[in-house]
Amino acid sequence: MSESNPSDDIRWSSRWLFVLAAAGSAVGLGNIWKFPYVAGENGGGAFVLIYLVCVGLVGAPIMMAEIALGREGRSSPITTMTKLAASAGRNSQWSIIGWMGVIAGVMILSFYAVIAGWALKYIGVLASDEFKNAGAEVVESTFNGLLASPVEMILWQTVFMVGTIWIVARGVSKGLEKAIRWFMPLLFVMLIVLLGYSLRSGGFEQGWQFMFDFKWEDVGPGTWIMALGQAFFTLSLGMGTMMVYGSYVPSEAKIGSTVATIVALDTVVAISAGLVIFPLVFVNNLDVAQGPGLMFVTMPLAFSQLPFGSIFGSVFFLLVSFAAITSAISLTEPAISYLVENYNSKRWRVAVGLGFLCWLLGLGTVFSFNIWADLKPVFGLNFFDLVDQISSNILLPLGGLLIAIFIAWRLPRKTVLGQIEIESERIWTLWKVVTGIVAPASVLVVFLNTFVPFF
Repeated sequence: MSESNPSDDIRWSSRWLFVLAAAGSAVGLGNIWKFPYVAGENGGGAFVLIYLVCVGLVGAPIMMAEIALGREGRSSPITTMTKLAASAGRNSQWSIIGWMGVIAGVMILSFYAVIAGWALKYIGVLASDEFKNAGAEVVESTFNGLLASPVEMILWQTVFMVGTIWIVARGVSKGLEKAIRWFMPLLFVMLIVLLGYSLRSGGFEQGWQFMFDFKWEDVGPGTWIMALGQAFFTLSLGMGTMMVYGSYVPSEAKIGSTVATIVALDTVVAISAGLVIFPLVFVNNLDVAQGPGLMFVTMPLAFSQLPFGSIFGSVFFLLVSFAAITSAISLTEPAISYLVENYNSKRWRVAVGLGFLCWLLGLGTVFSFNIWADLKPVFGLNFFDLVDQISSNILLPLGGLLIAIFIAWRLPRKTVLGQIEIESERIWTLWKVVTGIVAPASVLVVFLNTFVPFF
């Protein structure tokens, strides 16, 4: 295949930078609050074990497939799928995989920037000691006040989006790599600091038991579906991110071991986040089942009652913001790489234009929490819920499903082996079964579980 790069003729300068970039894409708001909450409510350690099985049988194979396709095509996801389909003598309509990823990325970033804006605001709120010894009513009132103010939400949405676009506009080496070099190590350092703080809070044992006791009585068919969905979505699969990041991967890097490292980092962050959050919740006798409120109501309340809570609270929301921006950066890259390579446009112009589009679309999410809160014209969903459902529950799983089928059944064996280092015939057969049958079938279960009730 052609060695042209979607943005410019460069690669990740090292395998570890790619690992950090891919891990940064995977580590996001879902890891910080959703994974711990879902694990605790669905069997604790039993859910974690099921999740790891789903990661191994579904997440890792699809990630390997997506990275391999990207490195083979050396282009944006749309162009890569078009070229690979043509070279394999397949229908050019396989390029729809790339289009779905680009559209999903834009939709997700539009509401992701709004939620991330909340985290940015709370860095200052916690640092100001505003919640020191405050009661639940004060903390909850502050959060509800933010949701009720479209002007304030737009302000923080704009700050987050400007920061994201400034980074991606600078390209891979000057923008993405420099951001990753700083953000990911700092993210891990802050997580370790908060883990130590949580360990000394007095509730660590209770938090550990909440997450890791094997409560098999809480496990049912829905648990498996939820674990599979969490494994799929937390690894940023199906949106073209891993494909375009894969196009920057040096030819000598081993995809299998690289994916194993990415998955391990992502899982460690998710589990560590739970061990940060739940001890603080339990030591203050707070409610663990608050969804988004777990991060923006329960956690500020927990920090307000603890020594040095304002300092560690602001560090917590800085951690959340770093996780959010590394994910946001990856959401823009599939669309930017396609527009730059096909329209010969300056990267910074494309980045600004795409950022404005996502910002504009994000206004619908802002208004969904206030002036449009009662407007639910489609299937009883407001604008935010609708965009979330279409992107997360339809486009992403369908994209992952098609990626697995394409690489397993539509790409020549020689091409696949050129990217994925498999020497044993037995291992090749196992890979084919897992990637071409087990992974697609599993994703189909999740897809139907969300798609059918939705309609």
